[in-house]
Amino acid sequence: MSDLNLELEVNGRKVRRRTGTHQRLLDFLRDDLNLTGTKEGCGAGECGTCSVFVDGKLVKSCLMPAAKAQGTKIETIEGLAGAGDLTPMQKAFYKTGASQCGYCIPGMVMAATSALRENPDADIEEIKERLGGNICRCTGYSKIFEAVEIARDVIAGTRPAAALEADAVDASYIGNNVRRLDAPSKVSGRLRYAGDMVMPGMLHMQVLRSPHPHALIKAIDTSAAEALPGVACVITAADVPGEDGFGVFVHDQPIMARGKVRYVGEAVAAVAADDVVTAARALSLIKVDYEELPAVFDAEEAMQAGAPVVHDYAQDNLVKHIPIRKGDVEAGFAEADLIVEQTYSTQQVEHAYLEPEAGLAYVDHDDVVTVVSPSQNITHHRHMLAKIIDRPINKVRFIMSPVGGGFGGKEDMIYQGMLALAAMKTGQPVRLVFTREESIISTAKRHPARITYKMGLKRDGRITAVSFRMISDGGAYGLSTEGVMRKAAILSCGPYDIPNVQIDTYGIYTNNTPSGAFRTFGAMQAQFATESHMDICAEKLGLDPFAFRRINMMRDGAVTHTRQALDSVSMGEVLDAAERSSGWEAGAPTMRGPQRADLAGAGTRPPCTLGARVRKDSAANRQEVA
Repeated sequence: MSDLNLELEVNGRKVRRRTGTHQRLLDFLRDDLNLTGTKEGCGAGECGTCSVFVDGKLVKSCLMPAAKAQGTKIETIEGLAGAGDLTPMQKAFYKTGASQCGYCIPGMVMAATSALRENPDADIEEIKERLGGNICRCTGYSKIFEAVEIARDVIAGTRPAAALEADAVDASYIGNNVRRLDAPSKVSGRLRYAGDMVMPGMLHMQVLRSPHPHALIKAIDTSAAEALPGVACVITAADVPGEDGFGVFVHDQPIMARGKVRYVGEAVAAVAADDVVTAARALSLIKVDYEELPAVFDAEEAMQAGAPVVHDYAQDNLVKHIPIRKGDVEAGFAEADLIVEQTYSTQQVEHAYLEPEAGLAYVDHDDVVTVVSPSQNITHHRHMLAKIIDRPINKVRFIMSPVGGGFGGKEDMIYQGMLALAAMKTGQPVRLVFTREESIISTAKRHPARITYKMGLKRDGRITAVSFRMISDGGAYGLSTEGVMRKAAILSCGPYDIPNVQIDTYGIYTNNTPSGAFRTFGAMQAQFATESHMDICAEKLGLDPFAFRRINMMRDGAVTHTRQALDSVSMGEVLDAAERSSGWEAGAPTMRGPQRADLAGAGTRPPCTLGARVRKDSAANRQEVA
């Protein structure tokens, strides 16, 4: 591949480098100049983590070929302030705590700086619009917008510089604003995530993934890939020296597909090479002989007799069934005046953390296999990896790098084993950074669920019995499915005191992308069904939904359906606060006409209007923001 000579100015310094013609400006900054404050989140110009200034204009550097930067002036997050210092904007982000995981923050600071450079008097609506090309998944936007407003006022001199200093802390830290210790490194781009880390002699890994949802692996030929110049090693399941299997509750997932693949995107082989391009080229030389098998993609179909079997040890495709019984549910339905039955469904959800999965592995001077990654469960990973690579536990080390968003999605040991094997086989450090596409196709999602809810009711609003049946798609491997099913069963009936209960939650294997931990860990699916059903039942009974919930809510001393005694219950206070804050118009849902008195009233928001928000301004010198 040919190279090009680049001459440009970066952060005030003249730069002359030879780089590949395939490089993007983002690659040039990160790989050639080691300016890793500029992050790659999506690689498609959608998230804004790679924002830089090119000749003073805000640009998504992942969309700009490096060749187009010839002769330009580039400014990155590292160039905004002097060494060890922060700009007023960065100080404002520090002040307000607008930096949770921090991965989006360098790009967010660049966009905010651009907003005030374009219009030093930008109001809050314009600030929101100008930051519209940057995505945050952790902090939430309120603190970010607050930071930009503070910086605007300090720069304009309408607010004293002291506004950027820390708030005074009283005797107790509780209830006071306390600054995050790691915020300066996040707002300045100095914090290094796993994908930013480099070591001398480091190799780069790429992964060959299955194109089939379910297929036997008849043979793998890696000889051509291994012969390619620049390739240090190719690894497959055959390279695993120990007990090959990982997972949170059941260790059913091999480091790479062993004998057969169970979903599209499953790792089959991996290459470690001098650079990413060589490793990717080597993948195309690996020949895999597949024999396709019937696949199943629906959890209820997977429960039927004769369905394709995903794992030999689970002929019924059952990962976990959690049954809970309380009272006599049939007697409860028999005494009911009304029975309401409804089916609810939730979909698979991608975590979409801005930092894609990444890791770096090496074998240190004491022969300790070391893995650096944003794992949310490193102790468990360490024990599993020791068995997989057949090393004593004191010869395995995990180091948790900063987590650029996780939400449960980085709880699973998806790629760390491949890195360890390659480092052991080559004796060199090996780094793997997922693309956004790899992250989406190969890592765990929120469990899709189908819930059948049956509730027995008296005319006065009392619930006499509940039958709750939830079937969840666990995907191709168990991961956290058992825990998610347990939590869903525990929370299935909400905060309501119900005398007769029958609960069944099922996690089922299919040939879909594995499901795993996600914020709320099974509670969201169950609560969505429960609260939706409560509203429907209130309507059928002609009761106010708040009143219906108060009739059935748990009170101090209640015992849950899992026999947990609750000394105090605040459900009544929660309902009071929600009713008061929403300006709720009391009454049954059916009593209202087309107009509601509790919408767009004092303290409540008007209904949303979909569509682009383009602010109209008659001032000739004001820029419109699309």
